[in-house]
Amino acid sequence: MTRPPLALTLGDPAGIGPEIVQAAWRALRASGTPFAVIGDADLLRDVPTARIANLSEAGAVFPAALPVLHDPVGALVTPGRPEPSAAPAVIRWIESGAALALAGEAAAVVTAPIAKAPLYAAGFRFPGHTEFLGELTAAAPYPGERGPAMMLAAGDLRTVLVTIHEPLARVSALLTTEMVVRTGRIAAQALIRDFGIARPRLAIAGLNPHAGESGALGREEIEIVAPAVAALQAEGVDARGPYPADTMFPAEVRATYDAAICLYHDQALIPVKMLDFWGGVNVTLGLPIVRTSPDHGTGFDIAGQGVARPDSLIAAIRLAAEIAGRRG
Repeated sequence: MTRPPLALTLGDPAGIGPEIVQAAWRALRASGTPFAVIGDADLLRDVPTARIANLSEAGAVFPAALPVLHDPVGALVTPGRPEPSAAPAVIRWIESGAALALAGEAAAVVTAPIAKAPLYAAGFRFPGHTEFLGELTAAAPYPGERGPAMMLAAGDLRTVLVTIHEPLARVSALLTTEMVVRTGRIAAQALIRDFGIARPRLAIAGLNPHAGESGALGREEIEIVAPAVAALQAEGVDARGPYPADTMFPAEVRATYDAAICLYHDQALIPVKMLDFWGGVNVTLGLPIVRTSPDHGTGFDIAGQGVARPDSLIAAIRLAAEIAGRRG
């Protein structure tokens, strides 16, 4: 049986989404997994497009034209100038992608970048894609610890975040042992199901310099992280730590684990972007659908100039297809 195509949401129409989507189609049309764009076809002027009524039509037209499930923005779009008036369309596109994946009509959802500020101005109440997709898929069954959890993947490095978009000053107060345990469970189950790793190895980062230096530089490692590592081990998860974050990411150390559990945003994202700035992928774990996205933002400062690189989106499309294949 042929796997369904991917659904690719266009992201903020004033950003680089339309450019990188078209560039990704050019790169993948001859040999890549077929995908269809959910968005405004009138924003995709640099490649041949085919407006389709059903996602099942995408495979047949993909080699010759970019398939589009046309859903107009209904607002003026100026590259580099995001507008709250476009927010309803951006939200609709995400909802459509999730619905298609839940129905089995899309093998996975790949989301081009969105800008949070115009969405918030229009009343959007979620921190971002990850949390929104978690709610959109909440009623569907999932065989394991339910997410969403955010993974960043580049090369041989995968990092999974315990807290995501939280101010650094709040992280210590927010952290709990159960949060670390839950993130570890989600990561371990996803590594088995989605990445084909039979016995995943997790490295758990500490919060403080030198992982707290036995309490001299902070007690979070002793009171929160170490008990979480012990709890995961008791559940049969190969988890180790807490480790000083500054020694976890050299190549020799990366070879000893399959994912690093990181406690805050930059602890996870800096090493990924240092390893492969252009090719990192954001993967949402613990959902009944497969979802990936580029590991970068909307690029309003370069939108419309034709210089945006599609590398991360291409990597996100390829990884989504791989995960969908394993789940399939």
